[in-house]
Amino acid sequence: MIPSRQMAGNPGERNHRGLTRGVSLLILLSPLAGTLPSPSIAAEAPNYAEDTLTGDWGGTRSAMAKKGVTLDLGYKADLLRNTRGGIERGGRPMSHIDIKLTADFEKLLGWSGGTGYVNFIQDHGGKLNAQQVGSWTGVSNIEVTSNTNRLLHAWVQQEFADGRGAVLMGLYPIDSEFATIDSAGLFVQPPYGATADIALTRGPSIFNTSAFGFRGKWFSADRSAYVMGAVLDGIPGDPNHPRGTHIQFNHGDGVMSVIEIGLKPGAARAEPAAPARDAAPGVEAKDEAKEDAAEQIGKYAAGLWRYSTRVNDQLDTAADGITPINRRSWGWYALAEKTLYQARDGRDLAGFVRVSGTDGDSTPIKTAVNIGFRLKALLPGRSDDVFGLAYTRASLSSKWRSAQLPAATNTFEDAWEATYRIQAGKWLAIQPVIQRINHPGGDATRAAATILGARVEIAF
Repeated sequence: MIPSRQMAGNPGERNHRGLTRGVSLLILLSPLAGTLPSPSIAAEAPNYAEDTLTGDWGGTRSAMAKKGVTLDLGYKADLLRNTRGGIERGGRPMSHIDIKLTADFEKLLGWSGGTGYVNFIQDHGGKLNAQQVGSWTGVSNIEVTSNTNRLLHAWVQQEFADGRGAVLMGLYPIDSEFATIDSAGLFVQPPYGATADIALTRGPSIFNTSAFGFRGKWFSADRSAYVMGAVLDGIPGDPNHPRGTHIQFNHGDGVMSVIEIGLKPGAARAEPAAPARDAAPGVEAKDEAKEDAAEQIGKYAAGLWRYSTRVNDQLDTAADGITPINRRSWGWYALAEKTLYQARDGRDLAGFVRVSGTDGDSTPIKTAVNIGFRLKALLPGRSDDVFGLAYTRASLSSKWRSAQLPAATNTFEDAWEATYRIQAGKWLAIQPVIQRINHPGGDATRAAATILGARVEIAF
């Protein structure tokens, strides 16, 4: 009953006949590596001298930014430990390195509306959830199954219709744009990124393994409403070789499709959107003038996703009582987030809620709900600090429970997280964390887990 990111995607059962191509994207993109940057296309060069530990490198980074190329380097470390319950006590540090390179092709090459983005990541360290906790929803959003270095993003995007439309092609994780909740980005637990139910399907293109595909987006005239959709390879990377960057199009992979419609009442503006420096790539830029006046959050969205290839049902079998019936995996989500209160002293309260569900035939989670809030400037004189409290409940599929030992399974798993992000400097943040996970892995015999520790972030 220990969770796996791709539980239903057993590599040994995949059909590798037909067209099989394993390609290292590092080789494919190496000619572009000198020209592509990070999630930012800023009108002015970022203030590297103040905002990063290593500074402006003698003016080199600012000069690159003015020419349309931005470079961001980041480091995260999770120092977390399971102090009671779960599988066993313990835990080792985990680390995540980000190298982000973004190019504004209009500035760089005279290519109107063109953008390029490469995000190279390195993930190493302990396996706290897999070894000590055993939760379906997870403990740390930088924990990975296999330690590796790889490309997470590697794409080009073309805007058209004065920035109202955009088409993207390349390596693209859907959790960078689909089902995202800005006010939940503070939290360390994984289900505030990709929904817990979709993360357990046969092969979603999410952190830390992305798939090759296409994404299209269209904004309303005032940019307050949008619709976007993506079609990607149904199995990201190479499950038989989990380390490194691979693109494979194997017979039986199929595709994963996702569509989202949304409304951002506070996002209406006249100028075209561009990727924000610290936001997920592909997401429109924040309006800095508007944010200086009031950092209002407002978003309402709903989405559907589906795999084209059928997978084994968790319980149902054919007439012989042995052969599993094949089903198509599909699901849905809906979310809302909003600024609830703002004060002149800088206090800023925002809340969010997101619900999601699957068919329940091929994944252990039938429905999930996330709810929480984040409060800026909780303490006097600490305007950049942020406190957050969030709760997730994952209701387990009746089919999954029936396939287990009924006496040993619970109907749900729920998880709490309380955290306080201390902005110790513009380039340094220290974030104490406490988590409580009840019925980890849906195991009724397993004691609730208590996780304590901290996250450290450095911008280089």
